[in-house]
Amino acid sequence: MTATIGAVREIPASARRGDLKNFIGGEWVAAQTSEYLDVPNPATEEVLARVPMSSAADVDAAAKAARSAFTDWSELAVPERANYMFLFREALNDYREELTRLCTTENGKVYSDSAGEVRRGIEVVDFACGMPTLMMGTNLDQISKGIDSEMVRFPVGVCAGITPFNFPFMVPLWMYPIALAAGNTFILKPSERTPLSAVRTIEILAEIGLPPGVINIVHGGADAVTELCSNPGIDAVSFVGSAKVARIVYETSAKHGKRVQALGGAKNHIIVMPDAVLEPSIANITESAFGNAGQRCLAGSVMTVVGKAREEFLPRFVENADHLRMGFGLDEDVDLGPVIRDDSRRRILGYVERGVSDGARVLRDGRDGTPAKGYFLGPTILEVDPAAEMARDELFGPVLSVLKADSVESALELMRTTNEYGNAGSIFTSSGKAAREFKRRSSAGMLGVNIGVAAPMAFFPFSGRRNSFFGDLHVTGRDGVEFYTTKKMITTRWF
Repeated sequence: MTATIGAVREIPASARRGDLKNFIGGEWVAAQTSEYLDVPNPATEEVLARVPMSSAADVDAAAKAARSAFTDWSELAVPERANYMFLFREALNDYREELTRLCTTENGKVYSDSAGEVRRGIEVVDFACGMPTLMMGTNLDQISKGIDSEMVRFPVGVCAGITPFNFPFMVPLWMYPIALAAGNTFILKPSERTPLSAVRTIEILAEIGLPPGVINIVHGGADAVTELCSNPGIDAVSFVGSAKVARIVYETSAKHGKRVQALGGAKNHIIVMPDAVLEPSIANITESAFGNAGQRCLAGSVMTVVGKAREEFLPRFVENADHLRMGFGLDEDVDLGPVIRDDSRRRILGYVERGVSDGARVLRDGRDGTPAKGYFLGPTILEVDPAAEMARDELFGPVLSVLKADSVESALELMRTTNEYGNAGSIFTSSGKAAREFKRRSSAGMLGVNIGVAAPMAFFPFSGRRNSFFGDLHVTGRDGVEFYTTKKMITTRWF
């Protein structure tokens, strides 16, 4: 398994940035810090940019700019705010190829994965274009004699979004298009590991004429996150990242009186029944486990083979993984990109090595044959004990743990008891009875039947459960509209 050669798509100019700046009040300004981190291409290790570790003062400046802009923006007619989203959508479509190549360059995922990410991000903007309908209230005349009632939605205020490295284009778009169309202003803190897609989309928003201060971007790490969660000028916080940090963001933001939605980690189970249709199931599960190098919060990371599926399905699945090709995602015929950084690769390798030492059966070893440059790890498949750390911890890499079960009931019990998460899960079967049992009894919130990555469309909520989500209202769909609006009830009587 080697990297391919002969790139057919060039790295976009917007990927090479030098020292990044914050965008506050409609201006690109230097952060108040001397600390910067390199942003390398994870497939080639070429340094693309340096990202500043912004201070609390930078966040506070953005909060004040957003608060200043909020008054006029929230008073703008809802159809006019929606019109900005129509302009934004058209501009994103115009820049789609550049944005796809940029996403691959800074994240490492293959071109087709980036194209799908860009498409799914734009779908949220499509949804936000419908805000004149989505913000409609309700009313009831004559609730009592001569008395009428109505419910009206208003924007929350200044909102903040803290987003992860694995979907640098899409996840910010889960948040701010809905927030802006609903009348809020916004501060985005993108991942310090993949900030370039976020910078480019903010430039595009400025190009379409979005008023200054309505959208702001502050780069940084833990200090910036802490200030976003505690600054009194910020009313709501949205977060996507690890479960550990999600809990901290949830608790800190709530302590400071903010609305908060915090999406955490995952350990997603895939159940393969003996009656699964072989070829499409292999293709779907391969994409789920190894697509985006396993760095999806919806990636399948545990596969439970039920009954005869161990003998009939598993060997064919392992053989298919042998044919995946590693390399830079802009090159031809690449199936698997790198993980995001070398420290991530070393952490994942530590899990694999401990698993092997503890008795895991190696079905496919991805530690050998990787390209000389880049943070690569090949598809790795281990048959493990349900009590093993590999069956329980989120690895976030191209490693699949295999468990055995003798029925769908025992597979569901493993899904429930071997981990604390509840993001996603899938079953591959030809049995309606097994699929129905899975739907009703699964401990996860996003379920796939013969679908390996059960990602909901933009008009539905991203509905993780258990330690995969902290809050009441999820991102996207009607939940997103509810989160970014507040309600007023008006009861009226005329004498």
